[in-house]
Amino acid sequence: MTTPLTQPWQKWLAKRFQFKKVKQLSQKDILIFIYQQGYLYLVLILLTFIAGVNYANNLILGFCFLVSAILCISFYLTFKQLHGLKLEVSVNEVGQAGHQLDLQLHFQQAQKQPRYLWVKTSQHLEKIYISELKHSMTLSFFTEKRGRFDYPALQVYSVYPFGLVRAWTYFYLKEYSWVAPKAAVYHAENKQHQHTFEPDMDEFRELRNFKLGDRLQAVSWKQAARGQGLYIKVFEQHNEQMNIEIHYSNMPSAQHEEKLSLMMGLIEQCEQMQCAYAVFLPQAELAAGLGNSQLLQAKKLLAQA
Repeated sequence: MTTPLTQPWQKWLAKRFQFKKVKQLSQKDILIFIYQQGYLYLVLILLTFIAGVNYANNLILGFCFLVSAILCISFYLTFKQLHGLKLEVSVNEVGQAGHQLDLQLHFQQAQKQPRYLWVKTSQHLEKIYISELKHSMTLSFFTEKRGRFDYPALQVYSVYPFGLVRAWTYFYLKEYSWVAPKAAVYHAENKQHQHTFEPDMDEFRELRNFKLGDRLQAVSWKQAARGQGLYIKVFEQHNEQMNIEIHYSNMPSAQHEEKLSLMMGLIEQCEQMQCAYAVFLPQAELAAGLGNSQLLQAKKLLAQA
C-alpha cells in the first residue's frame, strides 16, 4: 500500500534507476547495507568488544576484530556480485487478455565469475545462479485487462556469501506491451462468407482436357456420354467471397469491451479457416490480409481502441 510518505521515495527511485533496454551496473547504481542476520552480527561485535575491554582480554578483542573483518569483507564480496553486471530486456509487443506476457532478462558479464542473485517483482521472487558469460531467464505476467500493460519495477539483489549484507539495485522499465481483448464466440451468421465453395452453373467458365489426378466430380459427363471424350469443368472462383469485413458497428452489443471481444473472436475464426479479413474500428482500420503479421496488427489495433 502506497502512503503519502512513500510516494516521494518511489518517485526518487524511479528517477534514479531509469532503465531503457540495456544497462551495465556501476558503483552509483548499487545500494548496499546490513541485512537481517547482519544486525545480530553487529550485536555480537559490540558484546565482544565490551567484554574484551572490561576484562582486558586480548583473546576476546582479537575475536572481535576477526568477526569485524569478516563483516567488512562481506560488504566487498556482496558488492562484487552486482558490479559490472549487464542486463538487457525484451518484451512481447502484443499479448492477449487471459494469457501470459513474457519478460526476457539477458544477463552478461565480462569475465566468468559465480553470481548468486535474486530477482524480485510484485509477482515474482526468483533465485538465479550465473556462472557463464551470458545467462537468460523469463518472467511471465498474467494479464486480465485489455489495453497497455506496463511492466513493474525489477529489484535485483544479492546476500552472498554470508547473508550479513545485501547489495541491490532497481530497474524501472520503460518497456510496455499491448494487450488485446479476450475472444468471445460470435453466433451470428456472416452472409458474406461461405464455409464451403460450391460452384454453380452460372460460374462456369470453360472446359479443358482431362488430366491424370483430376477429380471425377469435375468431369463433364454430358460430353463423355456423347462420346466427345473426358473434359473437366472449370469454374470462376470469386475471391471476394473469401474476404470478411469485421465492422465495429455491426457487433451485436452495446458495450465497448464486448464489441471488441466479439471482433477478436471473429478474427481468430478467420485465422483458423485461413480466410482473409479486414478490421474496421471507429478511429482506425486494417486492410484485408491473413497470417501472423495480420493477426498481430489486428490485436494491437483492438488493444489500442
